Amino acid sequence: MTSEDAAVARLLPAEFFARPSALVARDLLGKVLVTRVGGVLTAGRIVETEAYLGRDDPGSHAATRGVTKRNRVMYGPPGRAYVYFTYGNHYMLNLVTECAGVAGAVLIRAVEPLFGIETMLVRRGGRVAEAPARGPGCAAQAFGVDLSLNDSPLGGIIAVADAPPVDDDLMVTTGRIGLRNGHELPLRFYVRDNPHVSRARLGAAPGRRGAHPERGGHETE
Repeated sequence: MTSEDAAVARLLPAEFFARPSALVARDLLGKVLVTRVGGVLTAGRIVETEAYLGRDDPGSHAATRGVTKRNRVMYGPPGRAYVYFTYGNHYMLNLVTECAGVAGAVLIRAVEPLFGIETMLVRRGGRVAEAPARGPGCAAQAFGVDLSLNDSPLGGIIAVADAPPVDDDLMVTTGRIGLRNGHELPLRFYVRDNPHVSRARLGAAPGRRGAHPERGGHETE
């Protein structure tokens, strides 16, 4: 077994995701995101996440009168990928949480590359070699995620491998980024002082025009 195979051998089961979104978002820090798009392995340590809740969360795609064609994946079952397209040119990777029938998802905001870095750089057009998966749009692009993977079960082309948890003193909780409403809720989690964490500013979204892939957020799609 290669070092790459060993690092991604213990995949998280669906039960890990069948919990409250905020708890899953916190516990995903330090876990390893894995994709095998086109049979090519890319993997990295998750260092920034955001939780999105149900209809009472004004920043969530589930803040509607019920299930829609767009948000249906958020209603489960848990342990699946929810991918959407935003700003006209960015995909966003979310992992579905909560029990089936309850809307919830965690946005993968930033990943520290471990394997397949050259592939990530090619997918990013050779840009930002020091942090190719910083910001949710950049992370999805670096890991080869697009709409073809929406509603796919984790454990196949997209998976999350177990890894030691992040120490509490290294974990930071803030409001979310890229939202007009609900940005103040403490549902963003990241690893303190990690250079791969996105640099987008906190606060209300400035608007869709000229939006940056580090912002992300459900509401702005």
